[in-house]
Amino acid sequence: MKNYQLYTNDMLLILLKEDDERAFSEIYNRYWRLLFTIAFSRLRHTCPAEDILHDIFASLWKNRKSADIRSLDHYLSSSTRYMVFKVIRKNAQAHQYVESNQGLIAEFELENTLHNKYLLEFVAKEVDALPERCKMIFKYSREKGMTNREIALEMNITSKTVENQINKALHHLRFSMKKLLQFLF
Repeated sequence: MKNYQLYTNDMLLILLKEDDERAFSEIYNRYWRLLFTIAFSRLRHTCPAEDILHDIFASLWKNRKSADIRSLDHYLSSSTRYMVFKVIRKNAQAHQYVESNQGLIAEFELENTLHNKYLLEFVAKEVDALPERCKMIFKYSREKGMTNREIALEMNITSKTVENQINKALHHLRFSMKKLLQFLF
């Protein structure tokens, strides 16, 4: 059994081109800490640093036959720095995009809040339009979180009646929402 730890980088690169997975593992074991340190020192976050390492080593394996690598340590550290700068540039562009669209984002949030408020008011109005017993059962179920059995005991009715009244309320709400959506669209 070969001891890959004794091999030079040049020997490992030759074996790598011959699809030797253990040579690849030895390269990984030799360099992952150094490359992680390079990436983490700039990014200060573990996940993107690990992603960069994954991409570097995946690329090394994928391009093992065609890559013309003269100095393995230089190649890997340069690739890592390049990927770090690429991530930094991408993050800066994303940050700039968010800043430039801050007003638009606030407008969307306000619009969503208004839509949600309107929908909640609409549902409350439709629940209030239900027959009194149906409305009470529905509110016990949805607002107080009571089970059908608890509601039945509270109102001195059967669980089946509770279930029927809740289904009646849901049917009414679905029908009302359907009409609302048809009106809006």
